[in-house]
Amino acid sequence: MPAFLHRLGRLAFRHRRRMLALWLALVAAAVLCMTAFGGTGKLDNTFAIPGSESQRALDRMKTDFPTFSGTSAQIVFTATDGQKVTGPADSARIRAALDAAGSAPQVAKVVSPFDAHTISADGTTAVAQVRYEVPQSALEPNALDELKSAVAGANQQGMRVDVGGSAFGNAPSESHRSDIIGVGVALVILTLTFGSLLTAGIPVVTALFGVATAIFGALSLTGTVSISSTAQSLALMIGLAVGIDYALFIVSRHRFHLAHGMEPEESAALAVGTAGSAVVFAGLTVVIAMTGLTVVGIPYLTAMGLAAAGAVLIAVLVATTLLPAVLGFAGTRLTPGPGSRAMRREQAVGGAGEDADGENVVSTTGDNVLSGTGDNVARGTEEIVASDAEEIVASRTGERVMSPTGEHVAGTAANAAERWFRLVTRRPLLTLVAVVAFLGALAWPAHHMRLALPDNGTAPGSSSQRIAFDRVGEKLGPGFNGPLLVLADTSHSSDPTTAAQRVAATIGALPGVATVGKPVANPATHTALIQVIPDSAPSDPATKTLVNTIRDDRAAILRDTGATVQVTGSTAVSVDVAAKLDSALIPFAAVVIGLSLLLLLLVFRSLVVPLKAAAGFLLSIAATLGAVVGVFQLGHLGSLIGVDTTGPVSSFLPIILLAVLFGLAMDYEVFLVSRMRESYLRTGSPLGAVHSGARHSGRVVTAAALIMTSVFAAFLTSDSTMLKQIAFALAAGVLLDAFVIRMTFVPAVLALTRHAAWWLPKWLERRLPDLDIEGDHRLGPVHAVPESVPLTPSTAD
Repeated sequence: MPAFLHRLGRLAFRHRRRMLALWLALVAAAVLCMTAFGGTGKLDNTFAIPGSESQRALDRMKTDFPTFSGTSAQIVFTATDGQKVTGPADSARIRAALDAAGSAPQVAKVVSPFDAHTISADGTTAVAQVRYEVPQSALEPNALDELKSAVAGANQQGMRVDVGGSAFGNAPSESHRSDIIGVGVALVILTLTFGSLLTAGIPVVTALFGVATAIFGALSLTGTVSISSTAQSLALMIGLAVGIDYALFIVSRHRFHLAHGMEPEESAALAVGTAGSAVVFAGLTVVIAMTGLTVVGIPYLTAMGLAAAGAVLIAVLVATTLLPAVLGFAGTRLTPGPGSRAMRREQAVGGAGEDADGENVVSTTGDNVLSGTGDNVARGTEEIVASDAEEIVASRTGERVMSPTGEHVAGTAANAAERWFRLVTRRPLLTLVAVVAFLGALAWPAHHMRLALPDNGTAPGSSSQRIAFDRVGEKLGPGFNGPLLVLADTSHSSDPTTAAQRVAATIGALPGVATVGKPVANPATHTALIQVIPDSAPSDPATKTLVNTIRDDRAAILRDTGATVQVTGSTAVSVDVAAKLDSALIPFAAVVIGLSLLLLLLVFRSLVVPLKAAAGFLLSIAATLGAVVGVFQLGHLGSLIGVDTTGPVSSFLPIILLAVLFGLAMDYEVFLVSRMRESYLRTGSPLGAVHSGARHSGRVVTAAALIMTSVFAAFLTSDSTMLKQIAFALAAGVLLDAFVIRMTFVPAVLALTRHAAWWLPKWLERRLPDLDIEGDHRLGPVHAVPESVPLTPSTAD
């Protein structure tokens, strides 16, 4: 792989105009396909599980009860100024509004509150139901706006009209503002990282190429396959984040080579062969994890996984083909200026030798070496003896070297990442205890987590659907916001009408039922539809209990009435989706963790490294879920990100978080620990290898984590509760995983285990393939340290 990518990088560099033209053609083709094939398709935000009880009942209702099979809306009339909706003037206004609503696009039937008796006990609120024969995803773009306009005439002095219902739930979310914010913040971080606006702009430009190709390509499929707006936003979010990060890793390696005098073509090829190999490996782990979501069997989740996987795959292709071409256009202009801060920083990283636990330090000229005890510094045959091993000593040339405390390396102060690593590895056991305690405290709220699909109860407080939801729950009861539909097959009953009535009576006697509607029969098919209003809200655990109770009693109902029953409706669908996800979560987590253990075992040829990575991954997942529960369910600091009401966590969130965070965590693990392993193989010093990893990769990993966090956090401005929860979880997860796990937990574990961290049984090592993702064996060690720096491997360990 490294050799192939090295050749690919050189080819793209040399034929940069053709490569750029090819990617421009790909973007243009994606746009044309979207225009030609995606124009008639719609984003499908419908939750469904093919083959589930709720879905089978909905499918049958399309023929038996078509007006009940689609989505529905609610029109909530509220009398003000002490009036009542039953008064002559108000009731006339309501009837006129309902007549107008019946003429709105795609409306199949309007049920008057006076006929359905959906009027509050105090007479101030009336709820009419608008039924459609199509699901929410099949509504015309202006259908709901036309419905609002149709009833707006009743919204006069003395009466307020709000429109809500399941037709408004999970509506498409706009993310254009989030894109701009994320890109802007990423550009600022890159500029601060590289000290050059030109260099900073390259990862952003190439990432936008990848995102444009992925999103336009996905939209071109909406005419033939179902893609949700959340899937589109997730693909955009992840594609933008990893696209910038992958380019950042390669550009930073390229710039390092340029700073040490390498020609641009060889530098770009070598950067793609080394850092690009790690990018391919890390990207493929994300793709595997995201495509793994297809095994859950929920189309909504499958679309999310495949869309995100496609965006990541395109980001990898861009980083290994288009990026070296762009580096070819930039040429030597990316080389840090002589004497600039960026040049000093790159030369410091390259010129610094290994401190090797205070055993070996090589200056940039190779003149000075600090002995294992820190007592002697030699230059030629001359020797300088330090009076105190804790102080910095100097050769006759005045060059500074490092004392055993590691304050300076080869005349250059350690960078911030290295100083942090030295701090956390000074007392590694104490560091581990502090990390586990901190993450454990964050994770604690997770044991209160409630999962459910989002509903209008978590919509923005000023929205019409949220106002309608709250008003209905307050005046008619929370169950009116999520009624259950029971489909009874009475074909085997001697008296279908009586059987349907007895089914309704049996269900009405169950605990948790507020009211049961009169059965609606279809004599031709011998079926009846019964509406059941729970005592509890749609997302309340009591409602799930009621659904399961009705299903558990089906045998008794069949015995008593001769009718078979199925429970459906939006609330029942939510229960089925949550149950499906609950059953898939643990197996999926086991597969993800097992995959991480296997991949890291192959990459780092160590037992401790993969076990440590798995433990850190579990800690970061638990802490992230705890933070999500604390903000969205318990309401802690929620107002800071626009959460004006608490509610359950989205059923999809845990499994999406597992898939995405696994892949992103592998990114940082590979880029950081690969440099440590490279240093350990070169010097044999475990602690020095940890510090070297920080010196070479810490700054880039920090910038990458900040970029990814800012891109995810930018989507917190979304009105979609599900997307807001996903964005918060990913932002918090990346932040915790990068800075608490990879930059603190990992060096502490490696410092504590020392040589054992890099040990692998000989029999196992012989049987494992050598992936060599950084190209150590195939491309040589030149990419690690400039040839002018002699290395003196440590033997003291």
